[in-house]
Amino acid sequence: MDLNLKDQKVIVTAGAQGIGLAITAAFVEAGAHVHICDVSEDFLASARARFGHAPVSYSRTDAMFADLAQRWSGRLDVLVNNAGIAGPTLPVEEVALSGWDQTLAVNLTGPFLCTRRAVPLLKKNGGGAIVNISSVAGRLGFALRTPYSASKYGVIGLTETWAIELGPANIRVNAVLPGIVEGARQERIVAAKAAAYGIGHEEMRQRLLSRVSLRKMVTAQDIANQVIFLCSPAGASISGQSLSVCGNVEVLG
Repeated sequence: MDLNLKDQKVIVTAGAQGIGLAITAAFVEAGAHVHICDVSEDFLASARARFGHAPVSYSRTDAMFADLAQRWSGRLDVLVNNAGIAGPTLPVEEVALSGWDQTLAVNLTGPFLCTRRAVPLLKKNGGGAIVNISSVAGRLGFALRTPYSASKYGVIGLTETWAIELGPANIRVNAVLPGIVEGARQERIVAAKAAAYGIGHEEMRQRLLSRVSLRKMVTAQDIANQVIFLCSPAGASISGQSLSVCGNVEVLG
């Protein structure tokens, strides 16, 4: 299986933390040059320390495309729209409009804005790949997570639309749908849902896992592996797909 991405030019949004950091590391291991953006200077500093002299460059989100115009002379092979936020964990009648707006701005408008800027570069390069990080909440309803679930369903709509639109330009577009991913962010979500339901943290955790066929969380590395496959020569004929990496989440609640 050919997973070689040597010298490919790759953008990973929110690539300095969590799933994004695992994706960045996987692309570096596959031989790619990676540009990561993040809103946190602390996370960017940590990523610089981790990758050292590896072919990784960094910027704040708003400076990303301006930096790349100089650094890579406008070349781009892969865009990974990874940036996202959890949004509020509340009954729908308690969700403030500000919480709705912020979640959709980051999770749905963000991928649109990045893709709008990236597509001319991908076309100039003769094609490439876009991977959007959605969620299993983009295929299953998710109680108490109205803005998040709506935004992740929207990401799948973007994916399928762009795959049709950009396919003639040799640009593949797919979505990866993580399930319950190990890490600090997931534990914060578990804590918020436990509080909303009035139960203990561990009880909430086990309730979530009881609805996963494999009875376990997935890892950030599991997500990164799928992204690499989709962007590599091994995934050259895959487009318009929404691929879950979730241990088969049966229902969210």
